[in-house]
Amino acid sequence: MSARGTDGQALQFPAGFLWGAATSAHQIEGGNVNNDWWDWEHDPGSGCVESSGDACDSFHRWNEDVGLVADLGLGAYRFSLEWCRIEPAEGEFSTAALDHYRRMCAACHERGISPVLTFHHFTTPRWLTARGGWEAPDAPERFARYVERAVAHLGDLIGWACTINEPNVVAVLGYTVGIYPPGMKDEYGRHFAVNEAMVRAHRLAVDALRSGPGSFPVGITLSMEELVAGEGGEQTRDAAEQILENTFLDATAGDDFIGVQCYERTVLGPTGPIEPVAGTRLTQMGYEYWPQVVEYTVRRAAAYTGIPVVVTENGLATENDAERIEFITTALQSLHRCISDGIDVRGYFVWSLLDNFEWHLGYGPKLGICAVDPVTFERHPKPSAHWFGDVAKANALTLPSD
Repeated sequence: MSARGTDGQALQFPAGFLWGAATSAHQIEGGNVNNDWWDWEHDPGSGCVESSGDACDSFHRWNEDVGLVADLGLGAYRFSLEWCRIEPAEGEFSTAALDHYRRMCAACHERGISPVLTFHHFTTPRWLTARGGWEAPDAPERFARYVERAVAHLGDLIGWACTINEPNVVAVLGYTVGIYPPGMKDEYGRHFAVNEAMVRAHRLAVDALRSGPGSFPVGITLSMEELVAGEGGEQTRDAAEQILENTFLDATAGDDFIGVQCYERTVLGPTGPIEPVAGTRLTQMGYEYWPQVVEYTVRRAAAYTGIPVVVTENGLATENDAERIEFITTALQSLHRCISDGIDVRGYFVWSLLDNFEWHLGYGPKLGICAVDPVTFERHPKPSAHWFGDVAKANALTLPSD
């Protein structure tokens, strides 16, 4: 059988390959009133279309979510700790909140699931935001202190650890684009300073995680795109790669893996992004439909860092679940080509387990493999969930026959 695969063939993945689904605390827990995003989404000038509110009520229904992952046959669940619950006031740690996340980790192990913990997924406690957020001189140290306290409580149950989720997104959307808190536009100096702070926070967090109980791989997750130079856009593309990606890829030395999170490609001209031409297939997020971004970004991350890669997020925003299956099929084909060429890829996580709060866009985009009733919070696995579970259980992708 050809490793490249033809219609009707099964593309086998390596033994021990990690198949999982991902979520984040603020997007699914509900009621995270003590962080910067709760303030931002309630600010009439922020541009957010709605607040997170009760989200998917996962703070109370987390056991259902773990059950979904288990029932689908997935081997891993990536979720985040909510810093503002664990440290609601500076230096004041909540044992009850830490116990809550410990119960989640234990439930994963009881059901044969590896808990993959993210320690910062976009949200920062109000007390730190009041002091400047990631611009506060001691923000990296405060983050590392929280990580140290959390790993002391949870470390023996952690399967994998991701320090910070997409630090490049926090910086660029908060300080250059202005659609994430603190809503600054074209503040390039502040953007670069936050980049540096988050790099330092990552390195301190890696040390904290490795000094606590347990033994598990540690890395960072990065939003990566296929950045393409259009006519005259070579310098813009190179600058974008350096600011948005290389700054953080350079910070992975000594890490156990790099988490790649990829959804789109962007064509850049001399002054910035070039809009897709009329008729281009788009997702609900407005991105170009481009599942092969997985192959491009995995190859780039592996070549740049020289460390193992985990696709910690990939998926499609669509109301058409058949289109989601089509997208992930093509994405996995492209990932398999990487593996066939000897690239060390350890796993793939679909974003997301649940339809959830998609930040400034609210609940419009549907990225989940499970739907959630907004009133009853009942979970409804979509066909894509069962399909993806079958791929995971077989550890193989069967290509559709014509």
